[in-house]
Amino acid sequence: MTVPHEPRKNTQLVGHADAEKRLLDAWKSARLPHGWLISGPRGIGKATLAFRFARFVLAGGQTDDLALAADHPIARRVASGGHVDLHIVERGLAEDGKRMQSVIPVDAIRAAGQSMTLTAGEGGWRVLIVDGAEEMNVNAANALLKLLEEPPARSLILLVSHAPGRLLPTIHSRCCRLRLAPLTCETVDRLLAAWRPAIDEADRERLTGLSDGSIGRALALADGDGLAVHRELVAVLADLPRLDVAAAHAFADRFARADDAWRTAVDLTARILAGFVSAGARGTGLEGYGREDSERLDQLRARASVDRWLDVWEKATRLFARADAVNLDRKQVMLDALGTIESAAG
Repeated sequence: MTVPHEPRKNTQLVGHADAEKRLLDAWKSARLPHGWLISGPRGIGKATLAFRFARFVLAGGQTDDLALAADHPIARRVASGGHVDLHIVERGLAEDGKRMQSVIPVDAIRAAGQSMTLTAGEGGWRVLIVDGAEEMNVNAANALLKLLEEPPARSLILLVSHAPGRLLPTIHSRCCRLRLAPLTCETVDRLLAAWRPAIDEADRERLTGLSDGSIGRALALADGDGLAVHRELVAVLADLPRLDVAAAHAFADRFARADDAWRTAVDLTARILAGFVSAGARGTGLEGYGREDSERLDQLRARASVDRWLDVWEKATRLFARADAVNLDRKQVMLDALGTIESAAG
């Protein structure tokens, strides 16, 4: 098994056989819906499935499954961005060439829609993939809705979204919905072993627990020193209700300029706080942590009510989002978030 690539290059998909079968059955029925909304958590293979189905359709759909070999001419052209009948819309770089766009603009959807109305360059289907569809601005969403309402013949529109609730209800109603479930722990563990063989079994188990069924998340944690960040974060939180100021500053110092470490810390902090809310509501312990970490975090969780932790989670989430939006000092933002947690535990 090879190391995974970005979705347009990745010809492997594991754990979603039912979703693949549903797409294949729809194709074989000769009544293929022109619009599909593929949703589910981040990093579980939604975009990979969309590109997998696109390659299958562009190749004529003559096989008994959706798989195309990486050296197939269609797969090669899709991977290189050179297939004239495949249009991909996603957030790109802003005009300054440094930051990512905050939304998918209407011009991107209109340009793709105009291309979809042209005769297919190779005489077959035309496929549009909107990756991160929830990131369309209002005008872009309305432009896409018009395309869904009046689709050109032999056109296929695949929307990929981890937050489908942010899409217009009318977009939902024009699409066949296909929700992918998180991967099993066994699948994540197997993929980690294949793609990151240098990781030992104990660390692989920890990464699998923190992955929430997302191989993308597990790989990001593995590549972003996620286990070290997690250990430091738990150690800082274990000192509560009285925050060790020196330890907190040492922890926050590492995020001043390290983008990957910052995203990892934000993700892990938000996960712990969300876990406090869900575990408190269920009356159970935290999930996805080893025994020692679970005991330490559960002791902290018990110091405040579910409503209080929900308030902390909301405040921390807003704080982290604002830090990225207006480029706040990351160290101070992390210290503020830890101070908010300390207040709840006090």
